[in-house]
Amino acid sequence: MANSASDAGYSELEIRKKLIEKGVVDVIISVSSNFFYTVTLPVTLWFLNKGKKSTNDKDKVLFIDARKIYNQIDRAHRDFTPQQIEFIANIVRLYRGQEIETEKCSKEIVEEKFPNFKYRDLEGLCKVVTVDKIRSQSWSLNPGRYVGIVRDQLTDFKFAERFKELHEQLRSLTNEAYELEDLLTRDAQKLLEGFG
Repeated sequence: MANSASDAGYSELEIRKKLIEKGVVDVIISVSSNFFYTVTLPVTLWFLNKGKKSTNDKDKVLFIDARKIYNQIDRAHRDFTPQQIEFIANIVRLYRGQEIETEKCSKEIVEEKFPNFKYRDLEGLCKVVTVDKIRSQSWSLNPGRYVGIVRDQLTDFKFAERFKELHEQLRSLTNEAYELEDLLTRDAQKLLEGFG
């Protein structure tokens, strides 16, 4: 689905609401842009499961934000490696209490993120959300709304440092612009005096 379908109002909202209330929405995964040759927009994968209604997870939805997981093919195209696909699928398997698959070598990544191969919510990657929480968020199925963002102190520090540098650069360029404006004004006045 287009990402907009996850939050859109009107008839889209009613469709989402009915699917969620019926307990068939199982897993929602955000995918980065440039995965399709004809569409550059990011998409959301909706996994529906009618059999979920008879499980303990009937009132829950697993959200995965996989927008930072991709293989850059070229400047304009991305895809998933087999290992990345297996990793994402293993998140779902852990959530369901199933054994992981390791044929595509994702075992180390899974164990790093999920010690002892036990599912847990990970900020910026995955979260299990109740239907009540989804209801309180206007029936949104946008993983970013629930999963959150990982804040990296090093990144924050680099941002603050870079922002300070750019601010100083802007101040310097602004002062230079004022000086040039004064010079142009003086030259224009001299030029006009020569015609007068």
